[in-house]
Amino acid sequence: MQETERPQLKQTITGMGFFCLALGAMIGVGWITSLGGWLEVAGPIGAILAFIVGGILILFIGLCYAELTPMLPVTGGEVAYAYKALGIGKAFLTGWLLAFGYIAVCGFEAVSIGIVCSYLFPQCNTLPLYAIMGQTIYLPHVLLGLLATVFIGWINYRGVSSAIRLQVTLTALLAVCLVGFVLGGFANGNVVNLEPFFVEGAGKGPWVGFLSVLVGTPFWFVGFDTIPQAAEESGSTAIMRRLGIYIVAAIIAAIGFYTTIILASSLSTPWAGLIAEDLPTAKAIESAFKSTAAANIVLFAGLLGLLTSWNGFFIAGTRVLFALGRGRIIDTRFGEVHPKYGSPTKPIIFVTLLTFPAVFLGKAALIAFIDVGSFCISCAFLGVCLSFLSLRRQHPQLERPYKLPFGNAIATIASLGSAALILVMVIPNTGATLTFPLEWSILGTVLFLAAIFWLMSRNVRIKISKSQRDLLILDRVRESGQPED
Repeated sequence: MQETERPQLKQTITGMGFFCLALGAMIGVGWITSLGGWLEVAGPIGAILAFIVGGILILFIGLCYAELTPMLPVTGGEVAYAYKALGIGKAFLTGWLLAFGYIAVCGFEAVSIGIVCSYLFPQCNTLPLYAIMGQTIYLPHVLLGLLATVFIGWINYRGVSSAIRLQVTLTALLAVCLVGFVLGGFANGNVVNLEPFFVEGAGKGPWVGFLSVLVGTPFWFVGFDTIPQAAEESGSTAIMRRLGIYIVAAIIAAIGFYTTIILASSLSTPWAGLIAEDLPTAKAIESAFKSTAAANIVLFAGLLGLLTSWNGFFIAGTRVLFALGRGRIIDTRFGEVHPKYGSPTKPIIFVTLLTFPAVFLGKAALIAFIDVGSFCISCAFLGVCLSFLSLRRQHPQLERPYKLPFGNAIATIASLGSAALILVMVIPNTGATLTFPLEWSILGTVLFLAAIFWLMSRNVRIKISKSQRDLLILDRVRESGQPED
């Protein structure tokens, strides 16, 4: 058996850093680029209800995290939870799907940056290269996406301190912009603009549109779980014990954010006129204030949200891959730490390279990133909830700084909700099924890569003992009862 040394990332994240990491990741830019789609299929009230129901489900999942994260405050938290509860194979699958859910968000942001910038600078819509599914790909969009990807990768390569400083600064600026936007939308809005409240779905009632928006909510609300990815990077025991509070606070703030954004935009102008707009939120404010400058402020806020989300998910995705590599579940090079910056260098390079192809797919792929990302994230959330229930049953003696009241009931509801979302996305004719060929091709690629990495890393997994792997993943000696694969 080989000797194992546990690589350690730098421990510099503060409590405010954790909260901004989560909230900034959850806000993103979807409220600018995808609002028209939400309204088109569900109407304003239908979309708001979908985000409330989806947010409550995510809150139940987040409450499970609130117990698990301070209990096992290690990098790549979901990998540790699933490993302790379900074994190495399930830990790999949970971590891999979660990492690719995060990478899908990075791809979404890499495409979105060109769309947002083109509204601010119309010159971006020049020099067409080709078209995909009727959407033209412009050279400036491609260059913006590639340069921004390199910038995010470079910031993270330089260490988590730089990445978190950027996150806190951008989240604060974003909050200031959004408060002004929401207040302005309410002050200048009219309730008549909300009509009709719902969109009827092809003779099946408004539930079809509601369901279509609902299944995408894991993609929009994911981000609170960036906290367990970086849990180990706090040097303070007191902060580690409060990680559950930051998770719940970020989810509640995000529910309030999305519902008020939909309401403020729909109040500002008749919502049916926003559907065809590339950036409907900006158009709503421009109509309400009769001011292009007001719309540009919203777009600036969207650009900030794009960067906070991208940075947050980049951090999270690289930490999950780092945890898999450090635990000798995949290639050990993914578990290496930069000697100077204390950053996970190989995962950073890997996620950067995987984001590049998304830039060349353009706007036509945005919905595919949302749907496939939601599927992967929902699968990972299901794994976490099942891990929660298993750990409660098999390891009741583990120290839990926070023990969730009615935890088994809440975790069961969260498990059933996650499973229901997964089924809706794979059962035909639900109105929210993954589409062929693009979405199934992306998901198939994710699963194919999982099989390749798993098979190629077999020798890595068998070279260390279970006690050594426990130390690498859990930072503690394995207890009896650990399930084998």
